[in-house]
Amino acid sequence: MTISTSVPHTRQITSRTVLRAIFETAPVSRAELARLTGLSKQSMSEIVRDLETEGWLRVTGRTQGTVGRSAVTYELEPHKAFVFGADVGGTKIHAALADLTGSILGEIKEGTDARGGGHVIDQIVRMHEALLQKSGIAAKSVEMGAIGIPGAIHPKTRQLAMVPNIPSLTELALEDSLRDRLGHDILIDNDVNLGALGEQWRGDGRSIDNFVFVALGTGIGMGIINEGRLIRGARGAAGEISTLPIGADPFDSRSFAAGALESSIGSIAIRGRYEALGGTPGLSVREMFERKDDPAAAIVIDEVARLVATSLVAIAAVVDPERVIFGGSVGARPELVERISFYLSRCVPVPLSCTISPLGSKAGLIGAIAAALDRFRTTLFEIPGRGEHGKGSMMEKTP
Repeated sequence: MTISTSVPHTRQITSRTVLRAIFETAPVSRAELARLTGLSKQSMSEIVRDLETEGWLRVTGRTQGTVGRSAVTYELEPHKAFVFGADVGGTKIHAALADLTGSILGEIKEGTDARGGGHVIDQIVRMHEALLQKSGIAAKSVEMGAIGIPGAIHPKTRQLAMVPNIPSLTELALEDSLRDRLGHDILIDNDVNLGALGEQWRGDGRSIDNFVFVALGTGIGMGIINEGRLIRGARGAAGEISTLPIGADPFDSRSFAAGALESSIGSIAIRGRYEALGGTPGLSVREMFERKDDPAAAIVIDEVARLVATSLVAIAAVVDPERVIFGGSVGARPELVERISFYLSRCVPVPLSCTISPLGSKAGLIGAIAAALDRFRTTLFEIPGRGEHGKGSMMEKTP
């Protein structure tokens, strides 16, 4: 499947250099690759021939040159390898397999196993196997995976924390367990962080260096893209705005579990506000939002919008985003975002631009695929030392 360990060390390095250039500039000709990498045309022809033979490249067409000459152009073969992505929430799991261009080849959605812990690991493994069967992809062809979890994962220890909606996950070595059972490397990250990466890749955050993605639903969380990079913080908890001291007393022990802000504007709080105002008992948040002529619903939407706007003023003072992108079952409601924008216009001199994610409920899944592809490429381009076989490097695996 990939470059053999018997390939000379220098050839491995140059092959990676060529692949990187193709990743960044495809479709591209051999002459252009030679110019970009500084290799001779003869060396480039040999390397391109080897990469074609090993299945890394495919011909995409021809480019017209001077005096009627044309050159063959190449791009990465998208089905050379595949990645796995999953968005694990408190109520559902959305998982998919994608090729090296990020095109989804199969996806599946299930309710999250309420027992949590190892049962959720079993569920992810089972969904992974179902996707392989559904798409006809061989297990050995899946090289990398990324999974979003509603919690914070420490960037050094990889320990998961702050997962109030799925029991017993923090007690497990999640990445290690899934790596062993799925047969490929796995990256765990915060689900809203991955949502922000999804927006940066294919959503409203494209071509924007500074924005925040705010997911509001069962709870509230935020992913921060600052100077083009995702901010995670010292303990992986950057963007955990559920604990902002807004909407409730942060010193009240009742706010400890979910956080002061989340306990005031999460879906449970929204239903509680609505029923306390005499609203129809038992309605879901979505049903409440759809009651256009219900005065209690209008009051609740206004109260929630005011609290979110207040939170955004605090956020803007720290990270100064160009745009706020809203997602989640509640955050995607246009009537709420309209009221948030109204309140922001009354309390800041230059109101923040607020939009609703065009990716909808798929933002986290698309971000997981983006993260898996990014990790795959990073691993692909790692250069092993002499005498090493590049453990973990895709290009040293044997067929």
